[in-house]
Amino acid sequence: MAFLFKSPKLSDEEKSGYMRARRRAFSGPLMFVVVVVAAIFVMSLFFRVEDIQVVGNNHYTAAEIIRAVDIEEGDNLFFFDRFAAVGRAFSKLPYIESVTVERSLPNKVVITVEETTALAYLELGDEQWTLDHNCKVLGKAAEGEAETLIAVVGMHPGTLMIGEIMETEDGSTETVEYLAQVLDQIEARGMADQVSRINFTNPNSPEFDYGGKYTVVLGRRDGVEHKFGMFVTVLGKLKEGDVGVIDVSGGTNAHFSPN
Repeated sequence: MAFLFKSPKLSDEEKSGYMRARRRAFSGPLMFVVVVVAAIFVMSLFFRVEDIQVVGNNHYTAAEIIRAVDIEEGDNLFFFDRFAAVGRAFSKLPYIESVTVERSLPNKVVITVEETTALAYLELGDEQWTLDHNCKVLGKAAEGEAETLIAVVGMHPGTLMIGEIMETEDGSTETVEYLAQVLDQIEARGMADQVSRINFTNPNSPEFDYGGKYTVVLGRRDGVEHKFGMFVTVLGKLKEGDVGVIDVSGGTNAHFSPN
C-alpha cells in the first residue's frame, strides 16, 4: 500500500512571515560581521603608531631599543604584541633588566626600561667577561673596562652565554647564587668602588678585598645580608691606620685581626 504525503499549503500571509524570519536570521550574523570588519578598519586606519618614546635608557640608545622591540611608526597600535616585544628586548639587549611597553591612545607607545650595569668580571682564557649583580653575563669587557670592575677569582666558568646567568664548569648553581648575593650586597651598599677582588677559591668560605686595607672572610652561604651588616659595623669602629682581616664567617660575631 502506498501513501502520498502533501505539504500543507501556506497562505500568502504565512509565506510573508516565513520570508521575514529567514531575512532576520540571515541579517543578524551578517550585521555582526559588518560591524567587526568596520571596527577593524577604523582601528587600522586611526590607531597607527606615530610617536615612540623610550624612557630610562642609558647604555643603549633609543633607536637600539626600538629596533630590539621591533616597532616602528605606522604599526597598528591595537595589533602590536607587547609581550612578544618584551621578550625580543631581553633576548637582544643583555643590559636590559626590565622593560615595559605601554600603549597611549590614540597613537603613542612608551617603552620604559631599567638597565643593569657591569659590576664584576671573570677571566676565561685570555678574555675578560663582565657580570652584573645577578651574575648575568653582559659580554666581553671593553678595553680598559675591567680596571673599574671587581675581579672574581677562584671560579671556573663553563660556556658563557651573553644575557644568561653564568654557569660554572662543574655546573654548581649554589656557588653562582652565593656570588650573586655577595655582588648584590656590594652594589646595594655602595661598596663597588672599594671592593677590588672577590676570591671564591674556597667556595665554602669566600673572601673579598676592601679598600686596599682589609680582607673580609664571609664563611658559608647563610645570612649574607647580616654578615655585611656586621662588616659595616666593624668598619665604623676601626681606626684610619688599621689594616688586617675582618672575619664575619661565624654569622654572630665579627672579629678583626690586625696584620
